[in-house]
Amino acid sequence: MATSDALRPGLEAAGSNLLAVEVAYALPGRQLIKSLQVRPGCTALEAAIISGIAQEFPGLDPVTADMGIFSRNLDGKTLPLPSEYALQAGDRVEIYRPLIADPKAVRQQRAAKVKAARSQGR
Repeated sequence: MATSDALRPGLEAAGSNLLAVEVAYALPGRQLIKSLQVRPGCTALEAAIISGIAQEFPGLDPVTADMGIFSRNLDGKTLPLPSEYALQAGDRVEIYRPLIADPKAVRQQRAAKVKAARSQGR
């Protein structure tokens, strides 16, 4: 747990009012959750960067990745953007992977296959 690195954004010296938060990222075969303590006012993006989680996953760029807090997307609509969302004690910053396929298109393809199978069976 990082607690005393005053030079890194989001962190302050031990003994100050720090918030315990987590930063999480997962691939199909690997998941990592990093616990850290940050200063009040630290944003989700700052926590993702200072957690060092990007060094564990080549190709992960926290600046461009979508993020959420407990499955609630930081999209600037329902919640602020990651660069604006001030973390609260106990928050888990989730860094999301890009979608491989459009879920709507996958559902449509699956429905078309079912429909085709039904029409061939009649």
